[in-house]
Amino acid sequence: MAKEAVLAFIQKFKDWLENGLEILQDFEKALKEVPEEVIEAKEWDPNKIKWVKAEGFSGPYERYPAKGEKAELSADYKHMLADLKAHNGKLMRDGYFYWVFDDGATIGRKKRA
Repeated sequence: MAKEAVLAFIQKFKDWLENGLEILQDFEKALKEVPEEVIEAKEWDPNKIKWVKAEGFSGPYERYPAKGEKAELSADYKHMLADLKAHNGKLMRDGYFYWVFDDGATIGRKKRA
């Protein structure tokens, strides 16, 4: 009886190890498919962006650049835009909700409580 219990335990342990190896292989495969923008995310400082106050359907928000203007291609702007695009155009950071407009270049932000 004891031998059968030990053999059953060994088989369960072997199955557990094989499942763990499969999970690890799937994880490694998934990491290879992560966009480089996510892996190489650069820091950006939203305080260095020249935000312009605006009014929208859901109330006041800030945007960059101002309507009808082109963005200055600063490092902070480029890194922020890349970070947003890596997160499907939306993200929360430091109490603000950030999003990319349909034009793919304008960024909006709104304070969240």
